[in-house]
Amino acid sequence: MPQSVRETLEAALARIDDPNSDGRVTYTKVYGERARVEADAADARAKAGVKLSPLDGWVISIKDLFDVAGEVTTAGSIILRGQPPAKVDAPTVSRLRRAGCVIVGKTNMSEFAFSGIGINPHYGTPGNAADKSRVPGGSSSAAGVSVAEGTARMGLGSDTGGSIRIPAALNGCVGFKPTYGRIPTTGAFPLSYALDSIGPLAMNVADCAATDAVLADEEPWALEAAPLAGLRLAIPRGRLFGQTEPEVEQAFEAAVARLTRAGARVTDISIEDLLQDLADAMAKAPFVAMEAAAVHAEWMEERARDFDPRVLARVRIGAKAAAPDYIRLVNKRAELVARMRDRLADIDALILPTTPIRAPKISDLIASDEQFWTANGLMLRNTTVGNIFTFTGISIPCPDAKGLPVGFMMTALAGQDRRMLRMAAAVEQAFAA
Repeated sequence: MPQSVRETLEAALARIDDPNSDGRVTYTKVYGERARVEADAADARAKAGVKLSPLDGWVISIKDLFDVAGEVTTAGSIILRGQPPAKVDAPTVSRLRRAGCVIVGKTNMSEFAFSGIGINPHYGTPGNAADKSRVPGGSSSAAGVSVAEGTARMGLGSDTGGSIRIPAALNGCVGFKPTYGRIPTTGAFPLSYALDSIGPLAMNVADCAATDAVLADEEPWALEAAPLAGLRLAIPRGRLFGQTEPEVEQAFEAAVARLTRAGARVTDISIEDLLQDLADAMAKAPFVAMEAAAVHAEWMEERARDFDPRVLARVRIGAKAAAPDYIRLVNKRAELVARMRDRLADIDALILPTTPIRAPKISDLIASDEQFWTANGLMLRNTTVGNIFTFTGISIPCPDAKGLPVGFMMTALAGQDRRMLRMAAAVEQAFAA
């Protein structure tokens, strides 16, 4: 017999409060009493045969950078604690409430969303759902943990360089990055105005699709898997496959073999020239660091001691770039996006490992700056391409991964969100066969 929403919520709250778990590191705030009221209301609606949306009664989590009315939004930092409370919910939070979701709490994250690792020196680091000694991935770190551990059916996250897809890959769940601009970012503390996207983490593609419709303020739609036979998938071999762990490579190639057997047309494609031009354009500073420097200009020096030093180091790199550097990069990016669109005109999606490595040990990365920066660069490398080129993208767990989870990423041109979800549903079915 299905559990009531209240029973589902109480099970989640019990797990969060369990002294043998790190629930209080996973969640920076828990909405126990309000969530109980919302759960009871959802159960009453269900008893009366009323359903606000396909998400009605879902117990969900939201990343700690989304505004909730009456609360200070800390974004994983201690610097923002003294800021005024939010006057209204972020539009995304408001839409989820109207859809009947029960928000169990806010999830921990990398400070200011500026890391693909998920370590937070202020509020603690949530352990990976598959192995608590390992990193959860960032920056929507605990969003991935909350979903994979079952305290939330969906975790609302943000993705600037992979921050939804990375924790999805490392924790063994699904993470969907919509096309830039599809979901409003108002009320979400920014990392990069030009790159931030908001989207869901869940245990399957269908839940991501249902959530995406609510976040985009669209009518619900029936997710039907696209025909896998004849689907044109391309592997961008080259620098995006360098330094890939053998276990990741094996899981990815096994996944590709499954798709090929199911009739997908898998070919190799080169985008090396575009990636080199992008690297040359960002030689002085990455795009995200330049914009982050503008976001944090007010307190970058006067509150320097209160930053995670590794976050501050990246912000300062962006601050060294001059305005002409930024303008040239904006223009070069527009040119590269157009060239990439031409390059992929005959391709349905690029496929590659979400991250070339699996989750490293937390202790190793805390102890060593060198290991941290190496791991951070590798975590972000494959996913960041999608943000720079305005792609939509999704990470799905590889079915043949041994030991720690491995993510299989699909990414496609801007505006192909619903088609991406339909393709992902087909791939998910093939992986489950």
